[in-house]
Amino acid sequence: MFVTKQTTSTIKKVCVTGPECTGKSDLSRFLAEYFKTAWVQEYARAYLNKLNLPYHQADLTKIAHGQLRMEDEWLNESNRVMICDTNLITIKIWSEFKFGNCDPQIIEKMNSRTYDLFLLCDIDLPWEEDPQREHPDKREQLWTIYKNEVSKTGVPYTVIGGDRQARTSKAIKAIQELLL
Repeated sequence: MFVTKQTTSTIKKVCVTGPECTGKSDLSRFLAEYFKTAWVQEYARAYLNKLNLPYHQADLTKIAHGQLRMEDEWLNESNRVMICDTNLITIKIWSEFKFGNCDPQIIEKMNSRTYDLFLLCDIDLPWEEDPQREHPDKREQLWTIYKNEVSKTGVPYTVIGGDRQARTSKAIKAIQELLL
């Protein structure tokens, strides 16, 4: 007997998204371990750590390309589901919020990607300082923007809130339902 490799077209793509400091990376890492699958980390964090300068709008286009490259690379390593810690919606929001507009390349690439489920992390976690976080006083405004952007995709989404146990339970349940 032999096992056939799962085709990438059968992999469900789950994007964990939401404003800064909402537990996206922690939840993404947990879910990848739980479902024994690939976790696409947020490319922006590594990029900005290496930049060692204030970022400019052109950097966001580079970050977008890096995020997509990582998604493409990890898709083949995924087991039934791929967990993405953010996607280009975040970069679009970030660009529009900070610079007032977004590179059309980012929007074009964002619109060409498909996901099967969004896990939209709520702002009910306490703010934690981090050199890459910028808007502790604008969390509600950003939450509304994220919710509107995710809603516009037409892709099902689940709001993830509460303590860590509530968040992980709700996320697991949403993914299990997706995989049925």
